[in-house]
Amino acid sequence: MLTSVRNPLVKRIRQLHRAKGRREQGCFLLEGTNLVEAAHQQGYPLAAVCATERWQERHSDLWLRLSESVDRCEAVSEAVLGAIATTKNPDGVAAVAYREPWTPPANPRGDRPRSQVGLMLEKLQDPGNLGAIIRVAAATDVTGLWVSNDSVDLDHPKVLRASAGQWFRVPLQSTETLSETLQAQREQGVRIVSTSPAAECSYWDFDWRSPSLILLGNEGAGLSPELSAQADASVYIPQRSDVESLNVAMSAALLLYEVQRQYATAPSL
Repeated sequence: MLTSVRNPLVKRIRQLHRAKGRREQGCFLLEGTNLVEAAHQQGYPLAAVCATERWQERHSDLWLRLSESVDRCEAVSEAVLGAIATTKNPDGVAAVAYREPWTPPANPRGDRPRSQVGLMLEKLQDPGNLGAIIRVAAATDVTGLWVSNDSVDLDHPKVLRASAGQWFRVPLQSTETLSETLQAQREQGVRIVSTSPAAECSYWDFDWRSPSLILLGNEGAGLSPELSAQADASVYIPQRSDVESLNVAMSAALLLYEVQRQYATAPSL
């Protein structure tokens, strides 16, 4: 059992609390049973797992499966687990995951229609917002989610926690060149759709039943004029004029659930 917070593995894991450490090691930190189990279920590659004896007793089946599939599984003291975690009250387990592009395995959907809509986020700064958007994206089965590289890290610990384990169910990618990604999508027949209070069409009057990519911008500044100008169409979300614009995660949820509703209720084109 690892009992010293000065252990080399513990020191390396603690470095993953920061963006610099994640970049240098090519790894990121998963904290808690929900995230560790979700990663294992989806087949995401893990480099190491650390768990207290109490956690191992409570989750013996999961610990056995992790021990059979992960090269390094370590029993650690409560103090070491506390040093590894970024939360005040960790539940007893943490894992190191490899940082790499991720395409989750396809899930069978039966008779449920699948939408052909992706999401692109520009300069998103709040990890809670990004995690919530990933959660909604998983629930509505988006085709992919792109984030500008000047946004909060996709694998920031707070993003992972806010995604409630759904991080591993969405194709995620950080990119330097949103414009090039937009062009590549357009060349594949994808329509680019932005949101704007000045748009003439509401999001529920818009026909989403064709491949589309929704653009959403920074929490304060919104979508940049440069990216907005590349949109093929624009929609607005109706609301009272004397009310501040909606949170970006709320806007994403409204748009993506409207997409899902149209695919589920309208005849196929």
